[in-house]
Amino acid sequence: MAGTTALPLQQLIASLDNSCLPKILQVCSGVYFQGSIYEISGSEVCFSTGDLIKVLSIELLSVCCDDISNNEQFELPINHTGLFKVVPEEMPYSSIEEMVSLRPVGLESCLPFTFTSNVKITVGNFTLGAGRALTVLSIERHEGEEDYVRCYVQGQQEASAEVCIPLSSQGEFRECESEECFTLQEIMSSPCLRSRKFHLINTTKGDRTLVLSPIYQVHAIMNLRKNVLKFPSSLEVEVIDVTETCKDVHFVTPLSLTEVHAQPDNSFPTVVEILEGAETNSLFKCSWLPKLSTGSHLIFHKVGTSAMVLLSNLKSRRAQQYFLASHQYGGRLRRRPREFNSVYELYVASIQAPGLKVSVTRSCEGVEEEGLPALSVGEQLEVVRCERMELPCESSKGQKQSVEALLCQRLQEPDDDEDEDEEEVKQRDETEDILMPLYMQGNFVEVLADNKKYRLRDLSKEFSLPLDVKVVSRDTELETDPLVGFPSLRIEGALLEPTIQASFPHRPDHCFEIPTRWLSMSVFFTKDPLPWPNGQPPKCHVDRITEVTNIFFYEFSKIGNSDAAPPPRPPKRNLSSSKSSKKSSKSSGKSSKAGKSKNAPNKSIPTKELADLTLNNRKRPPAPPPPVILDDRPPPVIPRKHTAAEMTTGKALPNTYVEREESRKKKVPLDATDVAADVAADVESDHDYETVDDTFTTMMKQAQENVMFY
Repeated sequence: MAGTTALPLQQLIASLDNSCLPKILQVCSGVYFQGSIYEISGSEVCFSTGDLIKVLSIELLSVCCDDISNNEQFELPINHTGLFKVVPEEMPYSSIEEMVSLRPVGLESCLPFTFTSNVKITVGNFTLGAGRALTVLSIERHEGEEDYVRCYVQGQQEASAEVCIPLSSQGEFRECESEECFTLQEIMSSPCLRSRKFHLINTTKGDRTLVLSPIYQVHAIMNLRKNVLKFPSSLEVEVIDVTETCKDVHFVTPLSLTEVHAQPDNSFPTVVEILEGAETNSLFKCSWLPKLSTGSHLIFHKVGTSAMVLLSNLKSRRAQQYFLASHQYGGRLRRRPREFNSVYELYVASIQAPGLKVSVTRSCEGVEEEGLPALSVGEQLEVVRCERMELPCESSKGQKQSVEALLCQRLQEPDDDEDEDEEEVKQRDETEDILMPLYMQGNFVEVLADNKKYRLRDLSKEFSLPLDVKVVSRDTELETDPLVGFPSLRIEGALLEPTIQASFPHRPDHCFEIPTRWLSMSVFFTKDPLPWPNGQPPKCHVDRITEVTNIFFYEFSKIGNSDAAPPPRPPKRNLSSSKSSKKSSKSSGKSSKAGKSKNAPNKSIPTKELADLTLNNRKRPPAPPPPVILDDRPPPVIPRKHTAAEMTTGKALPNTYVEREESRKKKVPLDATDVAADVAADVESDHDYETVDDTFTTMMKQAQENVMFY
């Protein structure tokens, strides 16, 4: 390392790209305490002299802009939309080849550019004077011949010519200011442009000369540390490249779960240590996820590919839950009829399962104008196909409208009557075709004649998904089966997932499967011994059910239904026709009301009862019910109440509840004044209401005899 030159970390990282990594760098500029500027996972980290850093990858974060006039610095994001113009160099170039070599390579806007020569240029019999502007049109390279540039020259009196100048021409050449502009992305992608100075145009800082430097996020590991470091390349550390001399130095090799899955089979089983733990608020909702923290150890038994299905419980009183179930699940399931809330859902289900039969669970009235047929509860329909139907109503432009509809056959239920005529049997066998627009709302339930018990892997093979099922017998090999107890589960879809079978060292026989596509985590292979005798691995019991979050379900839905079309919308009605129909209905309503008004009183005219309702008497007591005339039955016996008249006179009032024949013929209601007058003349009155007639006496005797006989 004696002849190696130390470079600032910023400069050395800027000279690298991901294709030449990894690189091993050694710190040689004393001690730099990084924690005061940049923290890694909440802990302070420092670089000391002699530390070895293995750079794994770099990621461009931003661009540092240095103003050379006042040494001011500021940063711009890499997606900054501003444009930059190249500042011509103050020092002249000694040859055309030197000037051309500093132009950006691979950019369409690199040509043309203009330069001047301080001396005369002689090309064959053609001589160009000093100070003449030359515009480079192209660079001509021919094998076995000298390279040259084809230039455009503006002569006198608007005369122009093209001349070829060898790249090896010597002299003093200066660039002219060009109108070509570059973005930050273009400048950072060209090593030649990164060495130039720029003006930021269309801003207040446009007259300032800037030097642009990329700032990278560096992903690296150290020989004395296990964790992956992430730090910016702008740290003030000087380093040297020691990749060739330190090939034998052992570094921890971090691996993602995808990289672990790509390892050969003879690498397993092995003990691994977690360098970067999984996020606890990720897509999974299981007991082993919080234990996958940084520094924890795992046993990776084997890698493979597992067939799984995604299940969800139907919305009910329970919260919505989602599960990943392996095809090795040992429980038994029975199909459940699916429910549909629209004709479009029927259409989607019929594509996946032709010959779908459903039963109507809620009646709906037909709307002839919109082409909606009437449906009754209990009717059975068989889906045939999707076709277009013409609606009776016209569009707003007065044209006929056609929409997509589902053709179904209305199935007739067989009767139990044995005395059927042949004509009735023939009519029963004839099915009725109905068309239902796809935008029609309805309530249907699938008709199933299957009561068989299935394994999970058999359901996925024999039927199309989604599918509603119910667990009728649990998986006996599981300690707890989370799928038992749900009244209904829906199999949303099937997955073929690359997985890693893992367990914790304290319980190596209790395994779980980690889907590598859905979990981000980095580990490294340790040399720790396995926690069982050599050659005697334990019998593993794998968890076949993994609960996931609703985020997992949404991400899975995006993958499966990326090209799914949305449900159709109802067609626009003709507003004029609908208004006219409303007017006609209103007019018919008015005429019917007018017909009724001849016989019915007008409610708009206040009656006497309404007039009596004043602000001071809003709630009047209800009127007493009319007296009930009983011809043959006796009235009910009501206990007597002592009134004020009884207290003063000492005489009992007559029983006003017993009717006489005279009162039947002449029914006059008595008010309080009449009752008081009758009390005064009670003794001399011939109409004694206490007298009981012979008919009532006979009835009472018969009732007593019947009671005694009973």
